[in-house]
Amino acid sequence: MLYRLKNDFRLSIVTLLSGSAILGVTPFAIMRFLDGNLLAGFIDLGILVALAGSLVYAWRTHDTYRSGIFVAIASCSGAVAVGMLVGEVALFWLYPCLVTTFFLAPSRIAAIVNLASVLAMMTVESAFTSSVQMWTFFASTTIVSACSYVFAMRNKEQRDRLEQLATIDPLTGVKNRRSMDQELDLAAANAERTGLSYALVILDIDYFKKINDEYGHGVGDNVLRDLVGLIEENTRRTDQLFRFGGEEFVVLFPGVDETNLKTVVTNLQQGVRKSLKGPGGPVTSSFGVALLRHGESVASWLSRADHALYRAKESGRDRVVYGDDF
Repeated sequence: MLYRLKNDFRLSIVTLLSGSAILGVTPFAIMRFLDGNLLAGFIDLGILVALAGSLVYAWRTHDTYRSGIFVAIASCSGAVAVGMLVGEVALFWLYPCLVTTFFLAPSRIAAIVNLASVLAMMTVESAFTSSVQMWTFFASTTIVSACSYVFAMRNKEQRDRLEQLATIDPLTGVKNRRSMDQELDLAAANAERTGLSYALVILDIDYFKKINDEYGHGVGDNVLRDLVGLIEENTRRTDQLFRFGGEEFVVLFPGVDETNLKTVVTNLQQGVRKSLKGPGGPVTSSFGVALLRHGESVASWLSRADHALYRAKESGRDRVVYGDDF
């Protein structure tokens, strides 16, 4: 639970706003029922049910996009509805809703929700004692919304940047080991659910240490970047490339069978052999290939591909070896 709250920003905002609103609105709902103000009480009760339902939906389905939009609309419209019944006091409830909409929903939707809520509240004559107060409310809510928008966008940029740093290899620009683990888990789950076949290729540059030792790590880095470019040229857009570590890379091929997989990997090996060069001449790579078996774990799948790569290295390098399912 705490892990999800720490790693899913929108879920944490949905939880915080819904939880705070439930705690804050519940006493007023009870008070209004006790005072006989049944209409206001039922509106508060509706707000509580909507927020609680969206909170449960977000946690159970992981769909924080829809639940975030729903919470933003429900909280703002609820504040306006209360304003129509109790007047000026509802203005205070609208401000926290306006602040959080940009964290709950896409900026365009949040801006529409905020503007619609403010304009709707301004039509409630009982909420304002004078036109000066009404326009002061409009100006202050506009400032609050603008500041919230800027802060939310800045926060999103920082989160996107941190996510990129956490999942992208800085040298080659492809996804790193952490991202690979996530994608392989998703691939295995999708294969079980849909029956789509997946293949894994681990490739390793032959004698890469020799390149680094003789020509320096800068030259070695250039070879790695050139290899990435060649792999991307010889694979489909749906295929995914990861840097496994050092000079090892992993390619995930979705929707392939034994026949077309052999064709794809052969073309990839030949493309690397033909075009990848270093100061000492052509640079080759060894390949280990494994198709995902039904019900197989990611660890076993990766291990079979890695073992195939080991056999390719042991049998002379610059070759493709397939796992024992071929």
